[in-house]
Amino acid sequence: MRLWAALRVAQKVPLPPHYRYGMSRPGTAADKHKNPPGIRRKKLWVEPIAHHEWKFFQGDTVQILIGRDAGKQGLVAQVIRQRNWVVVEGLNVHYRYVGKTAIHPGTYVASEAPLLVNQVALVDPTDRNPTEVEWRYTEEGERVRVSMRTGRIIPQPPVIREDGIVPEQWKDGPKDTSVEDALEKTYTPSLKTFQEEVMELQGIVETRTFRKSYWY
Repeated sequence: MRLWAALRVAQKVPLPPHYRYGMSRPGTAADKHKNPPGIRRKKLWVEPIAHHEWKFFQGDTVQILIGRDAGKQGLVAQVIRQRNWVVVEGLNVHYRYVGKTAIHPGTYVASEAPLLVNQVALVDPTDRNPTEVEWRYTEEGERVRVSMRTGRIIPQPPVIREDGIVPEQWKDGPKDTSVEDALEKTYTPSLKTFQEEVMELQGIVETRTFRKSYWY
């Protein structure tokens, strides 16, 4: 397991049993405002979609099927699997006030509202039309998404980490440690103590005799 993956697992916030997933990442201030401690919110029933059957990923091009933006295409900016939601960049926008108080009217901002997975369809890159897809396997054993209308493969976009880095597209800089240097073994384990190793390196010979001690 890579270091960034281990840190991400360690930083996961334990969620209460009746936690309601939303647009904000769990553990953030906006999420704590929507899920205050000690308050049990009404349970929302979501049709479960198995992990291996999920077909939408961040970076996909989709077309909206219903609503005022029906027929428009855009990129998937966020995926919330716990609610079967996808957020399309720049589409299905609603406006709201942020930071409204008794003396301050707040700021009028625009934000994309989520859409259910059955309200959008993946776009076939060959003809730019919406299509149904299914998972299949190539001759090499690779699992890919295939358009049921044209039979063409719809490539899966590269995975973007939470810090915005795409591991497949990352290029090492002059201050980055190479993989070879990180995997190089620079320590040889031994049964000697730290003091004995230092004495051996310094050429110090132990001539003292210690009194025997017993653990019982």
